[in-house]
Amino acid sequence: MQPFRILIIDDHSQAREGIRDILEEYEDFLIVGEGKNGEEAIHLTEELMPDIILMDIQMPVMDGLEATKRIKLQFPYVKIVMITVSDDITDLFDALKKGAQGYLVKNLQSELWYEYLQAFALDEVPMSKEIAFQILKDFVKNKSEPAEKTPLSAREFEVLKLVASALSNKEISEKLFISEHTVKSHLKNILSKLHLDNRVQLTKYAYQQGLMD
Repeated sequence: MQPFRILIIDDHSQAREGIRDILEEYEDFLIVGEGKNGEEAIHLTEELMPDIILMDIQMPVMDGLEATKRIKLQFPYVKIVMITVSDDITDLFDALKKGAQGYLVKNLQSELWYEYLQAFALDEVPMSKEIAFQILKDFVKNKSEPAEKTPLSAREFEVLKLVASALSNKEISEKLFISEHTVKSHLKNILSKLHLDNRVQLTKYAYQQGLMD
């Protein structure tokens, strides 16, 4: 398997160096470039076509949230993980609404960084209950249309609800007595049928359609 191509965007050189030191130890990640603000992030994404961008939130010229929104509009398949010193759920939820699919706090142990990014790269990162709760608060209040008829099978519907309940692929497989590979297949089919891209959007969909208790 080819290594995942990583682009690091942070206005502090020491932070970029620290991230580089963590990831260079592992053969499944390849750092293809670095930048120090949102404008550089957009330019480097066009030039280097990374698989994953590690994006700081607070930066001069253009912050990470605005850059994330613009990059996801142009390159929706590029995965973006926000990196920050803050563990404020408001920052996290704002980043997710802009299109980011993940969130890392800089003071996490390096082993946890690797484990998270590896799972993230393989689409195995579960959504935390805190994120699900914030999505519930933000989107349910906007629900005015009656729920549409779901195109999902009964099993896919089960998987959707468990994803929206913040379970990981492994936890879903154990709960439904199926393999993780089967869970991933169901998840892929669900995303395709609903024309969605990731777990965040699935959770938003589940709450908007009134599928969650």
